Amino acid sequence: DKDNLKSSAVSLQMLHIGGCKGVTAASLVVLLSTEYMLRSLCLRDTCLDDDALYSFLGDSLEMLDVSNTMISAVALSHVVVNNAGLKHLEAKGCRNLIPHQSTPKSRSSLIGELFSVLGKNCKLEGLAIGWGYSFSSLDVMAPAVRSLKSINVGLGGSLNPEGLTLLSALTTSLECVTLVFQIISDAAIMKLLETQRNLQALSLCYCMGDLSPLSLMYSMPTLRKLKLERVTPWMTNDHLTRMTHDFPTIIELSLVGCTHLNVDSQQIISSGWPGLISLRLEDCGSVTADGVGFVLECKALEDLLLCHNGPGLQRRMILDAASELPMLRSISLDWCDACQGDFDLPDFADRCSLSNVKISRCKLRKCTLDIGNLEGRKRPVHKETLVLVWNSNSLQRTVVKERIT
Repeated sequence: DKDNLKSSAVSLQMLHIGGCKGVTAASLVVLLSTEYMLRSLCLRDTCLDDDALYSFLGDSLEMLDVSNTMISAVALSHVVVNNAGLKHLEAKGCRNLIPHQSTPKSRSSLIGELFSVLGKNCKLEGLAIGWGYSFSSLDVMAPAVRSLKSINVGLGGSLNPEGLTLLSALTTSLECVTLVFQIISDAAIMKLLETQRNLQALSLCYCMGDLSPLSLMYSMPTLRKLKLERVTPWMTNDHLTRMTHDFPTIIELSLVGCTHLNVDSQQIISSGWPGLISLRLEDCGSVTADGVGFVLECKALEDLLLCHNGPGLQRRMILDAASELPMLRSISLDWCDACQGDFDLPDFADRCSLSNVKISRCKLRKCTLDIGNLEGRKRPVHKETLVLVWNSNSLQRTVVKERIT
């Protein structure tokens, strides 16, 4: 209701309505036009468009999140120009940042203007970007990223090894680096680890390039969170052991696609990082082929995901995890790994601290890319996910088609 929006919007300094799809673009125009004092504004995953963004006339923003909205680079530039104190900008998933109907030359000009404005006006500490971003933008953005602490480049963006190397030369203050669907190289990652001695979180997910064990052979005592998803298929137990020495303070670990790992990897992980609060292993060889005895020794675990690591999970897996891991809040499994075909589900009294359980189910689909096998080889693909969520007095049980982890 527009009248309610007007009456409730009085000198707010923080407005976070991310994901509120029910708020129309017209309502956002009304809301944003009344706000001048905002310092933190999150409109991600809303109906935000250029008209709504243009209606915002505030000049005190320090944090702006417009991820997954319909805004353009021109409208975003308008806000950046008026908010020189902007420190954190998130604009991932903005497919309209560059108009589709524009020519390549005009696209380059429009996006170049945005990053030029950022370079001239802002001293960024956090940047999350995707569509429209390229490593060539770093040249004009140089003044804005010298104090950068966090960078996240995702789908549609292109940092490339050259850009990552340049970034390492421009700043030494990075604490969090997330690269998704990017091209990376040994040299660029090695330069990053060599220069960013305060790095606390590193996520390399679904990237392409010539990454080898050499790139991770750096002592990083500050590193707390590590995600290596589909980027280290060569990883063995020897590499994993080396990582426990080089990155001794890891508390969150996610490994996907490390197919050479086996049952001995559990003990390496549990003894090397006993303080883990999050462990996510997927498509990691035969790590759980003989059960999860050593995983349950990580008593601080709050979040646990085990999918497609070997069919050795007992029927009581969820019950045992809930009783032996006092801090466990969330567990995600896959029926493919159940050695008895199913998992027992806890009742309200037996769940302990557990608040949500997700169990995925697969179906077999013919692999059309296996040209050498004329009969066709079938591989498991996601079918559905069972989601159980407990609140203080009840259980919600839902089956969804999406893969939720």
